[in-house]
Amino acid sequence: MSEEQRFFDFLKERIGLDVASVGPAIIERAVRQRCNALFARSSDEYWQKLQGSRDEQQALIEAVIVPETWFFRYPESFATLVKLAKARLAQINGMRALRLLSLPCSTGEEPYSIAMALLDGGLAPHQFKVDGLDVSPLSVERAKGALYGKNSFRGQLTEFRERHFEPADGERYRLSKRVREQVRLQVGNVLDPGLLASEPAFDFVFCRNLLIYFDQPTQRQVFEVLKRLTHEEGVLFIGPAEGSLLGRLGMRSIGIPQSFAFSRHQEPEPLPAPVALQPLPLPLPTRSVVPVAPRPRPFAARSVAPPASTSAPAVTDAAGLLANIAALANEGKSAEARAACERYLQQHEPVAQVFYWLGLLSDVAGNAMEAQGYYRKALYLSPQHPEALVHLAALLASQGDVAGAQRLQERAARNLRTANSELKR
Repeated sequence: MSEEQRFFDFLKERIGLDVASVGPAIIERAVRQRCNALFARSSDEYWQKLQGSRDEQQALIEAVIVPETWFFRYPESFATLVKLAKARLAQINGMRALRLLSLPCSTGEEPYSIAMALLDGGLAPHQFKVDGLDVSPLSVERAKGALYGKNSFRGQLTEFRERHFEPADGERYRLSKRVREQVRLQVGNVLDPGLLASEPAFDFVFCRNLLIYFDQPTQRQVFEVLKRLTHEEGVLFIGPAEGSLLGRLGMRSIGIPQSFAFSRHQEPEPLPAPVALQPLPLPLPTRSVVPVAPRPRPFAARSVAPPASTSAPAVTDAAGLLANIAALANEGKSAEARAACERYLQQHEPVAQVFYWLGLLSDVAGNAMEAQGYYRKALYLSPQHPEALVHLAALLASQGDVAGAQRLQERAARNLRTANSELKR
């Protein structure tokens, strides 16, 4: 056992972090940083300091948690939220304000994006309230300050900045009071089974890119908390890599591509046999591909696109075929998506994205070895393909190849750091 295992166990107990999800190097680097900060001459000396100081325990957690967020990340989720929120208000006859939760809220970009999206969508301030929770007091304080630099404004669609922000010192912007007043921010730990126990359930819960950092028992523990926090008629928004996990835990995609939004089953349903036979220590990252069509919900039925007409002209151009593959996969039409991939390879030069989709479709079907081959083809064509790296790492970890998974995780982490450094230029 590595002498650093005690630090891994500490973080697992306090925040649920599974070392396999991020790789031990990240945690070891955080420990070295804290050793240097306290002038500890060895990891043993630092461990003793850690055990005797709650402040240092939180400092180590802060060193491991590196906020990676920006305004309107996954834009389709917010467009979907506005539609569902209006329908939900009509369903409850406007008798109360909508309740929304962002967990973890990090430095505030997500809960404030929720508030801006709803205000821009025509909702009045009295019609909704947003709660934001995070395990990091430092992140919560930064969120309350509502002062943001250019790294929080990514992508081409930043016109919201003109409506809701004003220039502050240097290159930073301060969020308007109107938006800040819609959001309540506080410290909270999702591992606490009594989290917000005295609060009414939320109509919409955003918990994105959190479950992928937990092992299976912790995922189930956290999911029970999330299910309790989400109203029976509510919607849970998750990250792109968490779709199949929620499917296995009894949730169902609402059927809007790229929204990564899930609701509860009306009745418990048996798990598909291929998935039940393929348990994963790490969740299989997907783009919310689900094998079953969603049951209509009172406030989502009109949002689901009707089936495409069989008489529609066939898509033949490369970009159109790629878009068609993504749409079919996100709608759970695995056979049609696979056929579209094969059609692409017959008509055009091979590209990494097609092999990535083939790997993903094989993964969902439980064909691990086939999926592994497709992911490797994607990485041969595009060695830095981020999704293929993450998916293959999760697959290798589920097969016990911890070293191989760690190498891929480190590649993905290096790519992310490089991308972030380029954004900051």
